[in-house]
Amino acid sequence: MKLYSICIRRLCFLPFLLAAAAAQVASAPASATKAPPVPYASVSQLNLMLSQLEQVSQATQADLAKLRIEKWKTDSNTKRGSEADVESIQRNLQMALPEIIGQLRASPENIALTFKLYHNLDALYDVLGPVVESAGAFGPKDEFQSMQNDYTALERSRRDLAERMESLAGAKEGELTQLRGQVRQLQAAAVPPTPAKKVVVDDTEPVKKPVKKKSATKSTKPSTPAATQKSGSSTASQQTQTQPQQ
Repeated sequence: MKLYSICIRRLCFLPFLLAAAAAQVASAPASATKAPPVPYASVSQLNLMLSQLEQVSQATQADLAKLRIEKWKTDSNTKRGSEADVESIQRNLQMALPEIIGQLRASPENIALTFKLYHNLDALYDVLGPVVESAGAFGPKDEFQSMQNDYTALERSRRDLAERMESLAGAKEGELTQLRGQVRQLQAAAVPPTPAKKVVVDDTEPVKKPVKKKSATKSTKPSTPAATQKSGSSTASQQTQTQPQQ
């Protein structure tokens, strides 16, 4: 269950982030690098897991058909509950599981389909468990042993798929980091650099000389009475000297 929780947290947003980053790269010029093909080792690993899961499904269906629940040593309610669980498991193994396996084979590293298959195996595991317990408690030993083997094989397939999910999550996170780097490079190449602003200094205009302020005109001081009297005496003296003698 711990591994299941880790895978859920890591895979929850990866498809959306990858789709957004891939869309940005796809909208860029055609010179952008294409997504690499699925590695051969990854495809081989998945095909082996799916083949083993199909064998587990066939063996489980055969063992479920051999159960004689009506002969179990228990009450009728328990028998009806076990029969309903068996019918549900058989429908899943015959219809839902083969469809998901076919979809995943067509898209080996699809995270959503991988998780869908894991979720289906998890549901089968939860329903098959009570049937195995009831077979061990109320049925014959051979029925219990065969169902126990199927239960163990299903658990192994579920664990292997969970490990593959964790591996895919790490690979997709690395792919997302690479796509983000490509987006940044394409955005930087698409936006031209801003030209530097030039400052032009016009030195042809003559330098204006500062204007000197004119000083205020000095006012003439009025003559004093003493000066006027002295000037009058000097004039009278000159007139006396110039008169002829009689």
